Amino acid sequence: MTLKVTDGEEGEWAVLRVSGELDLVTSPALRQRVHDAVAEGRHHIVLDLADVFFCDSSGVGVLIATRRLIRSCQGTLRLILPARGAVDGSHVNRVLGALGVRRLFDVYPDLAAAVEDETGEESSPLSA
Repeated sequence: MTLKVTDGEEGEWAVLRVSGELDLVTSPALRQRVHDAVAEGRHHIVLDLADVFFCDSSGVGVLIATRRLIRSCQGTLRLILPARGAVDGSHVNRVLGALGVRRLFDVYPDLAAAVEDETGEESSPLSA
């Protein structure tokens, strides 16, 4: 399986919907799409990872690099990682938790919650 990334917008938010496998082979494509969005002046990005069924350390590396890039632009990054789903929640959510980096990200259960929250708080609205 490959990675599919589709672009969208919700108000001020650039929304990248990601599906498939996020691994060594496919993660550069996501990295490029994020860089393209930032180059277009989009500094508020939602990554919808609900349909990513596999993520390895390369994928996690892209997420951390994306966080760093968006923060350097004084932007906002939000991840969509359902807490409950097909098999006890999002695979990416479980991987980030297992690696101890889940707390670095603002995580939301769906797009509506991600784009409606205007608190600007650093803490995640979902528990780990």
